[in-house]
Amino acid sequence: MAGRNIEKMASIDAQLRQLAPAKVSEDDKLVEYDALLLDRFLDILQDLHGEDLRETVQELYELSAEYEGKREPKKLEELGSVLTSLDPGDSIVISKAFSHMLNLANLAEEVQIAYRRRIKKLKKGDFVDESSAATESDIEETFKRLVSDLGKSPEEIFDALKNQTVDLVLTAHPTQSVRRSLLQKHGRIRDCLAQLYAKDITPDDKQELDESLQREIQAAFRTDEIRRTPPTPQDEMRAGMSYFHETIWNGVPKFLRRVDTALKNIGIDERVPYNAPLIQFSSWMGGDRDGNPRVTPEVTRDVCFLARMMAANLYYNQIENLMFELSMWRCTDEFRAKADEIHRNSRKDAAKHYIEFWKTIPPTEPYRVILGDVRDKLYHTRERSRQLLSNGISDIPEEATFTDVEHFLEPLELCYRSLCSCGDRPIADGTLLDFLRQVSTFGLSLVRLDIRQESERHTDVLDAITKHLDGSSYRDWSEERRQEWLLAELSGKRPLFGPDLPRTEEIADVLDTFKVISELPSDCFGAYIISMATSPSDVLAVELLQRECHVKTPLRVVPLFEKLADLEAAPAAVSRLFSLDWYKNRINGKQEVMIGYSDSGKDAGRLSAAWELYKAQEELVKVAKKYGVKLTMFHGRGGTVGRGGGPTHLAILSQPPDTVNGSLRVTVQGEVIEQSFGEEHLCFRTLQRFTAATLEHGMNPPVSPKPEWRALLDAMAVVATEEYRSVVFQEPRFVEYFRLATPELEYGRMNIGSRPSKRKPSGGIESLRAIPWIFAWTQTRFHLPVWLGFGAAFKYAIKKDVRNLHMLQDMYKHWPFFRVTIDLIEMVFAKGDPGIAALYDKLLVSKDLWAFGEKLRTNFEETKNLILQTAGHKDLLEGDPYLKQRLRLRDSYITTLNVCQAYTLKRIRDTNYNVTLRPHISKEIMQSSKSAQELVKLNPTSEYAPGLEDTLILTMKGIAAGLQNTG
Repeated sequence: MAGRNIEKMASIDAQLRQLAPAKVSEDDKLVEYDALLLDRFLDILQDLHGEDLRETVQELYELSAEYEGKREPKKLEELGSVLTSLDPGDSIVISKAFSHMLNLANLAEEVQIAYRRRIKKLKKGDFVDESSAATESDIEETFKRLVSDLGKSPEEIFDALKNQTVDLVLTAHPTQSVRRSLLQKHGRIRDCLAQLYAKDITPDDKQELDESLQREIQAAFRTDEIRRTPPTPQDEMRAGMSYFHETIWNGVPKFLRRVDTALKNIGIDERVPYNAPLIQFSSWMGGDRDGNPRVTPEVTRDVCFLARMMAANLYYNQIENLMFELSMWRCTDEFRAKADEIHRNSRKDAAKHYIEFWKTIPPTEPYRVILGDVRDKLYHTRERSRQLLSNGISDIPEEATFTDVEHFLEPLELCYRSLCSCGDRPIADGTLLDFLRQVSTFGLSLVRLDIRQESERHTDVLDAITKHLDGSSYRDWSEERRQEWLLAELSGKRPLFGPDLPRTEEIADVLDTFKVISELPSDCFGAYIISMATSPSDVLAVELLQRECHVKTPLRVVPLFEKLADLEAAPAAVSRLFSLDWYKNRINGKQEVMIGYSDSGKDAGRLSAAWELYKAQEELVKVAKKYGVKLTMFHGRGGTVGRGGGPTHLAILSQPPDTVNGSLRVTVQGEVIEQSFGEEHLCFRTLQRFTAATLEHGMNPPVSPKPEWRALLDAMAVVATEEYRSVVFQEPRFVEYFRLATPELEYGRMNIGSRPSKRKPSGGIESLRAIPWIFAWTQTRFHLPVWLGFGAAFKYAIKKDVRNLHMLQDMYKHWPFFRVTIDLIEMVFAKGDPGIAALYDKLLVSKDLWAFGEKLRTNFEETKNLILQTAGHKDLLEGDPYLKQRLRLRDSYITTLNVCQAYTLKRIRDTNYNVTLRPHISKEIMQSSKSAQELVKLNPTSEYAPGLEDTLILTMKGIAAGLQNTG
């Protein structure tokens, strides 16, 4: 036994070395980074909880690794017996430890990716990255490719770029399962790790960095990972906005400078104009009320004032630096006259609340005089928003503040013009240009808030109005009659209702939301999105309600088509809308349409949804061209493949030709916000990807599919939908199986988001939100909604004509849309493991449903083989060795958490399930062995046996971190 102990104490490093895949390339430091973080963590674990606990963690890791090697179900049972023998406190510490190790593996991976990008930059043009250039888009490489390979002139590129817009819409979708307190600590661990491997580090630096690294790893481990209360929409908004002051605010001007440099390198000697709308930001946080009763009109008002206050504060914090920089005295006559006027009218008493430039600025420093006036207004703008937010009223008059962007830009543009006229353009193109670009991008409201509401809620309001007017029911009218009435009212002048309109809570909520829109500055808002939109009357209804509630600058109205049938009918509905003269005059030649990826996937499966989305976009573009309207597609994609996620660059380049057309809106949801903007280099990469891919799609459109490819995919999609629906909606016991085999029922306990997980509390699959639906299947590593339907479709095609296999392989090679679809499914198979799903079945599903689960797992294997055949691969991910290596490094941790989750669910759901607990193993520094017990007390109100609920939530968070997707 002693011998075995000494062996075990040999660090986990050695095992990692054996289990980890070999280096993929010379610059591959992933295993090294991972081992360093793990080593540090295991030492901390031993210091805090004793040697026995560390040994248990290593034993579990070994068993998992053995399972991963041979996939023997017996190993999972051995793992289960170790895990179920832990007492509640130990079980929490161990699930926390594995969850933490997965977060560390993610951090090692991020540092490795950043490191390889730097190396690549130094080698320039070496595309070892991510299997080919197609997945990455450096802006300069994109420009050069367009010039050299496609013969575009630099001027054409510059023109296209100046006129394109990418609008990134941040949403609070409840998929970010990591708390902000932890995200910040993770950021510091990343920084320490990156610096430790820097070339010019001294021994003292190294020692200090190592101490910081240990401190941050310990701080993260000692932080409670579980949110004890659900976040409010205001919390979500504050969390979303934190990315602005941390990375996006400075990231935008920095990125635009890089675009300037790239333009210079292809021979354009101009900068991107500061008012070119290259990047825009919008938000749904506090505006998305679809199925979220917690987003009230009050919340919307709060969120708008909060954003205005934050924007004014960010500008205010920067203006003094600008005043320091612009110390010149040469200026144009126009400028001097303006500065003298401000100087004459300035109050002579000193402004003591400023830190710098608090005395009256002398007229010999004209730029500072004018910027001083801007600073005063920014100070008042911020304070007025603060007072309105906290008290609802403010004693600062509106004229002392900035109310519109033009007003704010004017003095800054004056400075810019004056500097350029006096020969100081290099100075003008410094901090002042960055500031001008920030004002053009963020305005006074930081982001524009979209409002989203379900179409039925508008119908309720109009029904109440018509009943009140003449007793007839709008709800019962035909679409024709609704349109006729709405158009008559829109063309007329009469007010439709007064304060005597009978209101339910729901009706008051809709009308009060319009009231808030009418009272706040119009630059707070973006679009009004109607979810579950099906017909023109849905859009006209919102136009009418905006007019009735006196919205001075009406929001643009955007129908959102989500379900498969709605997507099919969308082009016809939009065409009817454009044929109405009133509407055509209202939109001024521009229309936005939103398409939903996640509900369409839940409704028909991934293959049919992806193809239907592709065709709907093509048709919508044709309709818009026919009526001379410029169409912007708004893509509502989630983070996971099941909800339309995947690599940005590929996703954009695989859209149908002509559908991007220089303007793109995309949602950035939940955990994807952190992956896109969590730190400076990620923010830069995100802006670069979107900009480069949008440009490339317009200037080098992807190929249109051949007619025979379309025909084949049409036939396959029908088969795929049939199979998917026959299992999910027609199999009488499917819902029962789903609820037993996955942690769906327990998902709500994670307190991830402010909205309920169902649209209607009582319903089946159709009322379940797309996020928990995907989340539950991701947890068990079965990913059913993503692949179900593919197998039947491919089998059908090949059976029908053996030559179809050759055609599918041809489609994979030459059609970006098809290739992206197949590659993403292949990645999901690489993350899947039917053996784990089988364990959940064995423990949690009633015996008479075992055969059903077995049938699904056979389908999984068949589908996987067909996908490999189509892609021409022998093994999963053979085209992407880096991803393969990263997944292998994580598998053993995830497996331990899966087994822990399955057995914990068994103990929660089956009260007769007996386990024998071994003595408590976690030692505490205080030697009272209480600390692990203390962990159990963090959740005193749990309805389950002590420790079970927390263990379960920790496994959910750990698996989500390991697979890098929640919903």
